[in-house]
Amino acid sequence: MDQSQRAPQRASHQYHPSRNAIVDLFNLYLGRNSRQKSEDAIRESPNKTQKRVTALRELPPRNEQFLLDFEQILGQLPDQEQLCAVTESVLISLIVQCSSHAPQAEFILFSLRSLCSIGYVNWDTFLPSLLSSVSSAEASIGQGSQAMVAASSTSLQASGIISSSIPIPNSSNFQASNPASPLPSIHGIGSPTQSTTEPSSCVSLSPVKSSDISCGGQQISSKANPSLRGTAISYLRQLSCKIILAALESNLKPATHADIFSHMMNWLVNWDQRQLGIDEADGMKAWKPERALNEWLHSCLDVIWLLVEEDKCRVPFYELLRSGLQFIDNIPDDEALFTIILEVHRRRDMVAMHMQMLDQHLQCPTFATHRFLSQAYPNISGESIANLRYSPITYPSVLGEPLHGEDLATSIQRGSLDWERALRCLRHALHTTPSPDWWRRVLLIAPCYRPHNQQLPTPGAVFSSEMICEATIDRAIELLKMTNSETHCWQEWLIFADVFFFLMKSWCIDFLDFVDKLVSRVDQQILRSNHVTWLLAQIIRIELVTNALNSDPKKVETTRKILSFHKEDKISDPNNVSPQSILLDFISSSQTLRIWSFNTSIREHLNHEQLQKGKQIDEWWKQVTKGERMMDYMNLDDRSMGMFWVLSYTMAQAACDALMNCLTSSGVTELLQGSNLQSNDRIMVMRECCPLPMSLLSGLSINLCLKLAHQIEDTLFLGQAIPSIAMVETYCRLLLIAPHSLFRPHFTTLTQKTPSILSKPGVSLLLLEILNYRLLPLYRYHGKSKALMYDVTKIISMIKAKRGEHRLFRLAENLCMNLILSLRDFFLVKKELKGPTEFTETLNRITIISLAITIKTRGIAEVEHMVFLPPLLEQIMATSQHTWSEKTLRHFPALIRDTLMGRIDKRGQAIQAWQQAETTVINQCTQLLSPSADPTYVMTYISHSFPQHRQYLCAGAWMLMNGHPESINSANLGRVLREFSPEEVTSNIYTMVDVLLHHIQIELQHGHLLQELLLKASANLAYFIWTHELLPLDILLLALTDRDDDPHALHIVISLLDRQELQQRVKMFCMNRGPHSHEHWLNSGLFKRVELQKALGNHLSWKDRYPPFFDDIAARMLPVIPLIIYRLIENDVMEYAEKVLAIYTPLLAYHPLRFTFVRDILAYFYGHLTGKLIVRILNVLDVSKIPFSESFPQHVGSSNTVMCPPPDYFATLLLGLVNNVIPPLNSKSKPGSMGDPPSIPGRAALNKTQATSQFGTTNTSEGQRAFYQNQDPGTYTQLVLETAVIEILSLPVQVSQIVSSLVQIVVHVQTTLIQSSNGLQGMPSSTGQGSALPTSPSGGSTDSLNTSRSNPSTSGINAASFVSRSGYTCQQLSCLMIQACGLLLAQLPPEFHMQLYSEASGIIKSCWWLTDGKRPLRELDSAVGYTLLDPTWAAQDNTSTAIGNIVALLHSFFSNLPQEWLESTHTIIKNLRPVSSVAMLRIAFRIMGPLLPRLAFSRQIFMKTLALLFNVMSDVFGRNSQPSSPNEASEIADIIDFLHHAVLYEGQGGPVQSSSKPKLETLTLCSKVMELLRPDVQHLLSHLKTDLNSSIYAATHPKLVQNPT
Repeated sequence: MDQSQRAPQRASHQYHPSRNAIVDLFNLYLGRNSRQKSEDAIRESPNKTQKRVTALRELPPRNEQFLLDFEQILGQLPDQEQLCAVTESVLISLIVQCSSHAPQAEFILFSLRSLCSIGYVNWDTFLPSLLSSVSSAEASIGQGSQAMVAASSTSLQASGIISSSIPIPNSSNFQASNPASPLPSIHGIGSPTQSTTEPSSCVSLSPVKSSDISCGGQQISSKANPSLRGTAISYLRQLSCKIILAALESNLKPATHADIFSHMMNWLVNWDQRQLGIDEADGMKAWKPERALNEWLHSCLDVIWLLVEEDKCRVPFYELLRSGLQFIDNIPDDEALFTIILEVHRRRDMVAMHMQMLDQHLQCPTFATHRFLSQAYPNISGESIANLRYSPITYPSVLGEPLHGEDLATSIQRGSLDWERALRCLRHALHTTPSPDWWRRVLLIAPCYRPHNQQLPTPGAVFSSEMICEATIDRAIELLKMTNSETHCWQEWLIFADVFFFLMKSWCIDFLDFVDKLVSRVDQQILRSNHVTWLLAQIIRIELVTNALNSDPKKVETTRKILSFHKEDKISDPNNVSPQSILLDFISSSQTLRIWSFNTSIREHLNHEQLQKGKQIDEWWKQVTKGERMMDYMNLDDRSMGMFWVLSYTMAQAACDALMNCLTSSGVTELLQGSNLQSNDRIMVMRECCPLPMSLLSGLSINLCLKLAHQIEDTLFLGQAIPSIAMVETYCRLLLIAPHSLFRPHFTTLTQKTPSILSKPGVSLLLLEILNYRLLPLYRYHGKSKALMYDVTKIISMIKAKRGEHRLFRLAENLCMNLILSLRDFFLVKKELKGPTEFTETLNRITIISLAITIKTRGIAEVEHMVFLPPLLEQIMATSQHTWSEKTLRHFPALIRDTLMGRIDKRGQAIQAWQQAETTVINQCTQLLSPSADPTYVMTYISHSFPQHRQYLCAGAWMLMNGHPESINSANLGRVLREFSPEEVTSNIYTMVDVLLHHIQIELQHGHLLQELLLKASANLAYFIWTHELLPLDILLLALTDRDDDPHALHIVISLLDRQELQQRVKMFCMNRGPHSHEHWLNSGLFKRVELQKALGNHLSWKDRYPPFFDDIAARMLPVIPLIIYRLIENDVMEYAEKVLAIYTPLLAYHPLRFTFVRDILAYFYGHLTGKLIVRILNVLDVSKIPFSESFPQHVGSSNTVMCPPPDYFATLLLGLVNNVIPPLNSKSKPGSMGDPPSIPGRAALNKTQATSQFGTTNTSEGQRAFYQNQDPGTYTQLVLETAVIEILSLPVQVSQIVSSLVQIVVHVQTTLIQSSNGLQGMPSSTGQGSALPTSPSGGSTDSLNTSRSNPSTSGINAASFVSRSGYTCQQLSCLMIQACGLLLAQLPPEFHMQLYSEASGIIKSCWWLTDGKRPLRELDSAVGYTLLDPTWAAQDNTSTAIGNIVALLHSFFSNLPQEWLESTHTIIKNLRPVSSVAMLRIAFRIMGPLLPRLAFSRQIFMKTLALLFNVMSDVFGRNSQPSSPNEASEIADIIDFLHHAVLYEGQGGPVQSSSKPKLETLTLCSKVMELLRPDVQHLLSHLKTDLNSSIYAATHPKLVQNPT
């Protein structure tokens, strides 16, 4: 019965007629009656002797008589059913009152046993009521109140029983009993439910007179000695424990066991919190633990041991692990309690171990991939989930589950291993510059900037300001050391300054704290240049920094610290002056001037020499601005450039004005009218000039860049004249140079500034051109592609039905195509999954393709995405009529293919509709399109024709042409199409394509030749597209491509692509873009503006007068060509795909995401591409800019017999990932690095031996690349990882060969590296490795790594050079190589994963100490434990094993997999079955354990995996299993605990809490699969069943309690 229901029932028992008789009987046997007590209350005994005599005046009857007397009362009372409840109520009252009186307590215990034996006390109802009453009594005592606890206080007073609180033992009558522990020999261990104090709603509190609460005339007041109150509670708990121990001799219900355990744990965890309401300082001085405390503590522990002992398993031991017992703040000096806490720690550590990856302390994520966070927050809406990043690092909490957010940041202590791991991650980030979006999500705001009313921190934010401060200083020192070694690293400083500015402006670094720590760490030996001063000068104008300096009470001292970084940069060679050296020479004076300007109180402390030096800049500027001649900013010499950089720090506004004058100095001119326009409105356009070069812009202060960007923005979007291309290009260059500091979401920024700005003529066109042709990768880098897609979709939805808005609509649609195809994670087409999509038919089709590519090549990242996919597809297809061909569907991932296969092809209906309307349409078209047609009929047609007929206009024109396109009135047709809405034109195109293809089929049936029909179709379409430019080419090509289920559609597409008109257009497009056309930031000359009509054709230009900037019909083809390639490959016409690629590779150089295109097409069609086509696809890339392996071209382009590359090739690939992708380890253990910290960019150069020669003349070939040089995929880290993926996908060998080569490198990595580089073949740990030392299978021993397979050819690896090139020790490098291999394999398609599981299981099963039947099982278990049970050992060279390496590889692999691809992870366990030993069973659990935090959020995968683990257990502990030697269930206590943890973790949906409950479905599954196990193992798992009579989880589960059936 629920405790909350017991209180009213017990209250009714207080007035039951039998109560007085029962109370009198107990009073008699307790030696107490009402008369005696009232006399004692009035009279004070004069001395102890007289008191003792009074006590002995009336002796109670013998205990043996009690049961006879009680049965006599039973015979006199009519209501037998209520008697049990009344008896229990009276007993509870007496226990609370008499617990401190030893003889009375002994009698109560005796009476309870006696009454239980005749069935008048029900332990299952009595114990919960007792425990609840005890809790209430303790609360009353602890508060020192005048209240007392008595379940029947009113009745007791009426009958004369003293309802006092617990008496204080100060006389001989109150000597406490001290029985020996009743359980001296129990050696179990255990614990169950929550440890928090539960509310006691089952006891009624009744106030009594103060005279009633007395003892020897002493009153317990609120200021009583805390030891008195503590002792009272101790005796009460002691008696309660004795009663419980007696009760446990019976078979209690699981719910009762749970209740007992909960209270016992609560007492233990809060053992020292009984003196509530006392002044802590005074109370703690007066109170010390005494004998009574030890007695109840031991009794309490006896109860717990009994509950969790394995023989009975009343409560699973796992409950102790989540009870919090091991985290008691003030552990008493008690051996028994310490013993249980130690055992809890030991078993908790085993469970936590199962959840941690091998080398957990070294695992650190890379920024080459990005994943999203939902596991800690599983109930958010779909779109918000898609914007929550995973925690960049995890930190295992109590039971190994990962902590998230601020909990993680506050848990990591400075100087700990995890602190260093966090700094590894941050140092790596500062070196590889991940997205600003990543920074915002993972960094916590510095405490000094956090508002008091701040809401919850950002989910996933895990790095504190102290961490980022330390990492930033590390990076500064690292760059200083590189600078001191005369390494050219100016680009690294520029990139670092951009990130530093962003972090400071985002409130992530406490500026004053940063300055203090920087001063303490940067000594004068390191500080030989002014780079730190330059770095601080970048941020000195940030409002946050200015405010901090002004409000700092130690502003003088802080300013001196800032000035202490000034160094006199002496220019050694005046004839060889670089702009950087001039900037660094003058930066001190610039910073001094800035500090002088905003803080008058510290001017006297400034260096006046520096102030004077600043005047030189003034004088220089006056000199160069004399007269009318302007500086030539396009061709500045080094000195002038350096001085202008200095000016940007000293006089930013003057420098900004000068640059704006440069861009506008050519003046404006009137835009010439097109031949097809007549308008009296004059449109002014800026004359063209050269854009500002990157060399100049890169060195300007970020403050000036911000000013300049804002000023150009105003001119572009709010100015009166149309801007020059040079100004637009300069604006884009600014945003690309400082992607962290200068980025802004344009739609939001512009509309906030001027809400109606997008309605201004030309603004939307210019903005969309900038976004589509310049900033698309930047938005993707910032993670803003989805937000931009939603903004552009709003434009599309507003104008798609608006007549004549073709140019803006098609540009927005083209941008949306590029955006959709650039997204490589799950996305919603609307912010909510409600209502129809606002996409056009074309965009709907492209969305399906994009989702298919993403899911097939990268998997679905999260569980929620898998849930949202079906409704998303329904939402898209609700407004789309398209059906996909079988050839396309066969390449779709199953999730999409299964949804789309059932769609009905409505093309037949469309043709029927056309045939019904054909006569009317042809009549209308004849009137409209005949050469002698009346021009006035155009408006008549537009105004009065039916919409259902208008969609057939182009189809009707097609029929009228009949192979003679010149026979129709093209002027009228063009005019009508331009007057249509964009939506109607799209509909016309799709309908015309269907009619055209149907017509070809009809003509073939009439005996016409196919070749002639195709030529005629091509000529007719050329007429539409090129001759009169009536239709948009990109949409027409897509419409034809999507009809690939027609055998002739793709032939027409190819013939159109083959036509000279299009190829000539592409050639002109490339010529007009200049010498560095696809790298537009390198163009230094004048940009040539193409005439609107020539750029976009008649249909799009029409009445529009606003000139294009970068837009062109050829550029509109950029998203279309890749889709055509996909469709050609799907239809197995590889030669045509190769031909199209050959023709249009020059155009694809302008594709903003061509690297991603190459990577994705290789993954999407892996196993279906010919070697020749692969080479052609690779040639789309600018190979000189891609860090391919040196031998890669030989393996791909070889025409000889295909052979798998040697191990050295794969090892080199992994080393490249170690050097450039995996965050570097701490530098302290890295030899030979010349004192440089580990994240030196020079590490990136370690792998350049094979790539530098191909790189050409890029600016940063020897150092860090700027973002604009890595726009796709975004960072150099991603580039290296994705390049390795491209290499693997391009190799012309079997998957099995590739995976086997990688796995063999991992298996033997320590042996190879150690023996080859250090000559340690004879190392002591490798000698004598026989059966005598089974627990240490050494990595130095070839025996320990040997398998039954042939020894792999790892000897082909030049390991010595590998170790020296990496800069790591052998053990570090081997661990990182394993991590790199897991990361690489996780990026590859699922075919590689299945092969990995096969290889891994084969190596595990063939390991010598699993196959050697002569070795004892104990030795085998010891070897497995030594290999796998410590998560930090796999990296050590003297403990590594083949199995350890494989498990570490699998863990690294699993940690990088998307959620969808986790579905196949159980394959590894299937491959290991049948399992024949506990050792192999432990390996299986060790492999799958770290997956729990991710599997717990996917019901289907979790249930499948859980069932599999139970099945694996049945191999060894099954009912019918016959192991070679018997195994005790106690051997797998850690696995039993882990299974409990897994079930509760999944039930909670995250880290297990005290209130966590398992899910009913999971308990049901466990009940079924548990039947496979032996009874003794089932017994230990019995609580994971749905049986209310054996499981505490079932007995306390809300659903099962409410509905037991």
